[in-house]
Amino acid sequence: MIKNLFFFGLLCNFIFLSCSSPKPSPEIVDGWHILFNGQDLTGWNRLNGNAEFTVEDGVIIGTTKPSTPNTFLATNDKYGDFALEFEVKIDTFINSGVQFRSNTTDYMNGKVHGYQAEIDPSSRAWSGGIYDESRRGWLFPMGLNPDGGRAFKPLEWNKIYVEAIGSEIKTWVNDEPAAFLIDDMTLNGFIALQIHSVDRPELHGRKIRWRNIRLKENPEKRSGSFPFIVNTEVNKLSDAEKSLGWISLFDGHSTDNWRSIHQENFPVNSWKIDNGDLALEPGDKSQESVGDIITRDQFGAFDFQLEFNLTKGGNSGIKYFVDESYNDAQSKSGIGLEYQIIDDKDHPAAKEGGLPPSHTLGSLYDLIPAEKPERFVRPPGEWNHVRIVVKPNNIVEHWLNHIKVLEFKRGSQEYINLVKNSKYKDFKNFGLAKQGHLLLQNHGDAVKFRSIKIRPLQ
Repeated sequence: MIKNLFFFGLLCNFIFLSCSSPKPSPEIVDGWHILFNGQDLTGWNRLNGNAEFTVEDGVIIGTTKPSTPNTFLATNDKYGDFALEFEVKIDTFINSGVQFRSNTTDYMNGKVHGYQAEIDPSSRAWSGGIYDESRRGWLFPMGLNPDGGRAFKPLEWNKIYVEAIGSEIKTWVNDEPAAFLIDDMTLNGFIALQIHSVDRPELHGRKIRWRNIRLKENPEKRSGSFPFIVNTEVNKLSDAEKSLGWISLFDGHSTDNWRSIHQENFPVNSWKIDNGDLALEPGDKSQESVGDIITRDQFGAFDFQLEFNLTKGGNSGIKYFVDESYNDAQSKSGIGLEYQIIDDKDHPAAKEGGLPPSHTLGSLYDLIPAEKPERFVRPPGEWNHVRIVVKPNNIVEHWLNHIKVLEFKRGSQEYINLVKNSKYKDFKNFGLAKQGHLLLQNHGDAVKFRSIKIRPLQ
């Protein structure tokens, strides 16, 4: 009996030690957590798909496999503020990424979701861009900084550096500054290597290779010059944006930068601040007495951003180089170049026979149609991001959700010909002024605007 109790005690002690022993932590060298030991996948866990990860010669190799969703190799540990560095080499015709601040808990039956540093060896060259896996999609596509994406070298080893401190997230590709995102949706999560799903047989068996994966917690900020910053924090202007010359035109509280067209005051009806949004809530359209609003200041060359939320079937617009002398002082509307805002699918004109191409979302209204991938268009009721760039050389760009959808040059012969054949043909020097007001249009449909900012360009 005593002997049996002795062995029973040993067994219980063994079980307790086995169950209570912590998972091995990564080795730390000079403050860096060595996430991959170069020998096996200790400290990592496969999630979601069933593509294979193996280790050969000090390298983690991911191999694509058909008929499986995205597969991830995730760290057991989670991290908040950190610098992550790794090297990657990828076969052609596939893409991949590395997740960070990512999670599975309480989301789509355990689906991996969170930030991803893109690995893209294609001619698109979006490596270093930031994608939000299984949530919001692209947050910082590399069309915003082509030089950063082009720093990636196909079929060679490349070094990617990711810095996440508070809401500021930055990436470097082979030491070239790539993406700069300010976003606070998720501040903690695991690191994960991705094998992207493949749908064509010829993509089966392609390889992604990672090595020298290490992470430092609470690092000092790395210096770098980023040409553009995506800031998703509503109505907030970061210090980094201010240092680039950005100015807020609406902070969610004040309308001081705006007034009614042909008047000195901001309207007391229809336009109002609603829960931090600059909102138009018109009443009976036949009785509408309040028109467009314009900036008090005028602008020449500039980089302009805002977000809009349009009702189903709605119509609005953003006009620039608005000249109040173009129409009567009693008019409630302004004339200028227009970034069209409209529901392409459910606006009455679209249902009746289809919108003219130059009257669709993102177009230069009545002049140049926007060319936009549908997957970058968010439906009515959701927020879309607008960017209008007017360069000192008169090159103008329209962007929608960080994708450029058109470009033209003010004053070019092509532009002059387009104006001659448009509704603007009778306005002398239409759109050619050195400066003008920016305008938010009252087209009789409810719409909201927020995070309105501008950067004058020299």
